[in-house]
Amino acid sequence: MLIIFIATTCDVGGTLIAIDNLGQIGNSLGYPKRSISTFISLVSIWNYLGRVVSGFYSEYLLTKYKTPRSLVLTFVILFSCVGHALIAFAVPNSLYFASVVIGFCLRAQWSLIYAIISEIFGLKYYSTLYNFGTMASPVSVYLLNVKVAGNLYDEEAWKQLKALARSRTPGEDLTCTGGQCFRKDFIIIIATTFLGFFVSSILVFRTRKFYRSDIYKKFRGEAETDIDSTSKHVESKPTTDSAATTSTTTGSTN
Repeated sequence: MLIIFIATTCDVGGTLIAIDNLGQIGNSLGYPKRSISTFISLVSIWNYLGRVVSGFYSEYLLTKYKTPRSLVLTFVILFSCVGHALIAFAVPNSLYFASVVIGFCLRAQWSLIYAIISEIFGLKYYSTLYNFGTMASPVSVYLLNVKVAGNLYDEEAWKQLKALARSRTPGEDLTCTGGQCFRKDFIIIIATTFLGFFVSSILVFRTRKFYRSDIYKKFRGEAETDIDSTSKHVESKPTTDSAATTSTTTGSTN
């Protein structure tokens, strides 16, 4: 579970930073307001598609080719680096595609993580492990957004103020313009995401034998046990009721 938590922390933080600061990134790169609204819509649409496609396709690969679901997660983490790189190097008009990639990868990753947790650890402690995995989101956002991205953006904004020989008035927001505003931030995010990719690769190595086996066998066994116990309970109930009725009738006769 610790491997899943570390891999998730390394990747989710970067995608959430990109989504939370999408408007600010668009303004820094000189996109019009209409385009920024389009970016937000693209993220929302591909968020949904990421959830659906990752679940369906990973299940198809697992059923037909015994491909570990953790391997699909690893490729999703690696693919998210494409979106981060487009933002880091301010490729012209690339924020449209970056929004698609980042929106898709965020929800695809969460869908896969929850499925992997249930398959590897079962459902007995699923609610606890589910919430433990969810903790990766606030932890990664605090470390990468508050401690890294926010400070680096402010540092670049101060440089631009000094270059213009201006002073900041009380209550004025720091504003940075240009591709350099988020370059350092997203280079660090790319490095962190690569770390998540390598950690997730360890998970693939450790679960490869598990996914080659019949992973749903234990679930079928538990279901059959529950059905048998329910059937026995239902069958024994009429017998008990009949015995109770007989004893009541005998008592009335006496």
